[in-house]
Amino acid sequence: MSLKKHIPNAITCCNLLSGCTSCVMAMEGNFTLALTFIVLGAVFDFFDGMVARLLKVSSPLGVQLDSLADDITFGFAPSFMVFTFMSTLALPDYMAPVAGIFPFTPFLIAAFSALRLAKFNIDKRQTTTFIGLPTPANALFWASLIVGYGQFIAELNYGWLLMLGVIALSCYLLVAEIPMFSMKIKYLAWKANKIRYSFLLVSAPMLLLGVRAAVPIISLYVAISVVKSLARRR
Repeated sequence: MSLKKHIPNAITCCNLLSGCTSCVMAMEGNFTLALTFIVLGAVFDFFDGMVARLLKVSSPLGVQLDSLADDITFGFAPSFMVFTFMSTLALPDYMAPVAGIFPFTPFLIAAFSALRLAKFNIDKRQTTTFIGLPTPANALFWASLIVGYGQFIAELNYGWLLMLGVIALSCYLLVAEIPMFSMKIKYLAWKANKIRYSFLLVSAPMLLLGVRAAVPIISLYVAISVVKSLARRR
């Protein structure tokens, strides 16, 4: 029993280590491997909770450790990827006074991710749905953006401005009071899962984009959630 109760936490630590390794890969300029380790962290993040429930060893310690690991893998690691990328972007001359500060703006993603995770831990509404963009989805969006579209953005005259805009939007979505559907399927019936099934059907062809796929898929996820939220309010 003493060993069994540590298995989920060990898996969570593998998530954390994946995030740390992703940062090293980003520091070395290997964004593809950095993305790979974020994906690997997401796999560990998926299984730690499942294993804890199967073994019936869920604990408050595991909940807190999970959030700490998530902020490294899904908050700091993508922030560091974006920081490394933005350090290479050319800025116009009138941006010279803030050129030294500009690359550090992505770390706002890590800060808002921590806030998102802290809110999740105390928000009883988020048992079957999410309020705000989940940190793994946000991390995969950023990692995919850098790997798949980084060269395109770097060649834009106003690529730096685009990045600032997306960072601001990302930070807002992480803590926004916008209900976003969960992909957990309890019953297979179409009526109970029509949004989930529709999302999966539309998203499936996007996987042909390879590493670029996460950007349109997560954008679609956010768009559906926003439209659904507005429809409910009306």
